[in-house]
Amino acid sequence: MVNNKTLLLIACLVWSAAGINILRIGIIEYPLYLSAVNFLLSAVVFAVFQFFIFGRLVKKHTKRIDGYGEQKQLFIKFFDVKSFIIMAVMMTGGILLRSLKLAPAVFIAVFYTGLGAALLLAGILFGKNFVIRKFKKNKSDQ
Repeated sequence: MVNNKTLLLIACLVWSAAGINILRIGIIEYPLYLSAVNFLLSAVVFAVFQFFIFGRLVKKHTKRIDGYGEQKQLFIKFFDVKSFIIMAVMMTGGILLRSLKLAPAVFIAVFYTGLGAALLLAGILFGKNFVIRKFKKNKSDQ
């Protein structure tokens, strides 16, 4: 059982680790496909995932976690059930995509770089929310 603020830290670490790993896979594939068009496409992937999916998800989960108050929670409650299912489907799809070579390397380079950067930013935003809440608590204790 952990403090609700700790759930934000756990989310930060999990999302950042996932983002770093996906970003790493994309960057490894990128050297053969360096071009302005591919950089632009990676930026579009990043923007779509950040603004329409992960940014909203960070707000939703932070609000849900804040709603727990000071109660202790299971460490896995940084996600809800729906999010764990989505994460499992995305991981399985990504693994199958690469292992079965269902997508060309240029797609992996462009898409994974944008997706990984968006995942990493979501992790950073969870970390920012953790720090803000931790500081806020400490300041009110004084």
